[in-house]
Amino acid sequence: MRSIVAGALALCAAAAPAATILVYGDSLSAGYGLQPGQEWASLLAQRLQTEKWDYKVANASISGETTHGGAKRIEAALVAHRPAIVIVELGANDGLRGSALETTRTNLEAIIDACRRAKAHVVLVGMRLPPNYGTPYAEKFHQNYREIAKRGKLALVPFLFEGFADKPEYFLSDGFHPAANAQPLMLDTVWKDLRPLLKKPVMK
Repeated sequence: MRSIVAGALALCAAAAPAATILVYGDSLSAGYGLQPGQEWASLLAQRLQTEKWDYKVANASISGETTHGGAKRIEAALVAHRPAIVIVELGANDGLRGSALETTRTNLEAIIDACRRAKAHVVLVGMRLPPNYGTPYAEKFHQNYREIAKRGKLALVPFLFEGFADKPEYFLSDGFHPAANAQPLMLDTVWKDLRPLLKKPVMK
């Protein structure tokens, strides 16, 4: 009898759908200027499959997205994908437009709160602004992410462009969007903070 029950449980586990990791960002995650499958979110899906983690990736990133737009559509995205983990990569466009930091924070916290209500873990991805935006604003912009993460006790990726932000060869001709050769570096940066949230690999 025990063997029958154990077998049934194993079958149920095998039939259970993979949990979803939702990548929720802007052009930096949508793969602006790249061929399909080159962006770091697709590379994440490949790594999860290769290493036999029982997760799939849904990329709901939109080029040009702001935290305001992200806050407006997060509920629908959560209903559509029912993620276990949400990687929130938003705010760069707010900073480039010089948006009020308080507004950006309010929007990000609204997104985070919605994810938590949906029982999803959150990984917050931080960004930095180019120095021409002024040191005081740029520093406060970056610090905003740290404060949000600390207040919400969130996993934080301090800077998506860590290790290559000052290297032109890793960017498209616009000087802002990462090229294909930067995507594996971005994945490795996100992976450091995402990995502790993942369940054990499925043995197959």
